[in-house]
Amino acid sequence: MPKTTDRNYQMLIVEDDPDILMGLEEYFELEGYDVDTAEDGVDALTKMEEMEACDVVLLDVMLPKKDGFEVLRESQEMGFSAPVLMITARGEQESKLKGFGLGADDYITKPFNVEELAARVKAILQRTMPPSEAPMDVYEIGDVEVNFTTHEAYRGDEEINFTALEFDILRYLIQHEGRTVTRKQLLRDVWGIDENIITRTIDRHMASVRKKIEPDPSAPTYIETVYGIGYRFEDKS
Repeated sequence: MPKTTDRNYQMLIVEDDPDILMGLEEYFELEGYDVDTAEDGVDALTKMEEMEACDVVLLDVMLPKKDGFEVLRESQEMGFSAPVLMITARGEQESKLKGFGLGADDYITKPFNVEELAARVKAILQRTMPPSEAPMDVYEIGDVEVNFTTHEAYRGDEEINFTALEFDILRYLIQHEGRTVTRKQLLRDVWGIDENIITRTIDRHMASVRKKIEPDPSAPTYIETVYGIGYRFEDKS
């Protein structure tokens, strides 16, 4: 079990083959995961909406009612933020690229070795661990050095003043590098509220963060706007 905290990881397995589903459920439960399951795309979305917490999803592509690509897209639209590993019998590059383009974190093709799958899950969990469980110390973004422990940032010898909320926003984006973060996720995980606030509030804070880390805030290099959805951090330094 890739355990780094006192709690068990919450996993959702979405698979329409009952034998594979039962085998995966039994394996990961023995590894210490708390496992929930779904056998079609509609049920998967319902579970995602109802789950209080989820750390990782194993998502089959070929599902009844809604396929895995539809589930991935719709789950992100509703603000579901757990990382997703897609499972499919398809081996075509196009399918993999489609999954990654929709925000999947990893991809494995049937038939697969369950130990390899478990290793991939462990890597995802380590990569996407929330800041409270994976404290971040010093991070360099281009010529900006940010220390998330001391809440200090510098460009060369010049100190850059971030607010506490701006530090939290930047850390959250870095923790989710390469993935689109919705405004709803930011509200829930950074602001700590489920209620809607004016979108301009989030955008205003994001603009302030950009001014402090981007070489040219009007043409962002690191924090990309995904129109109609949210933001994505890409470390291109």
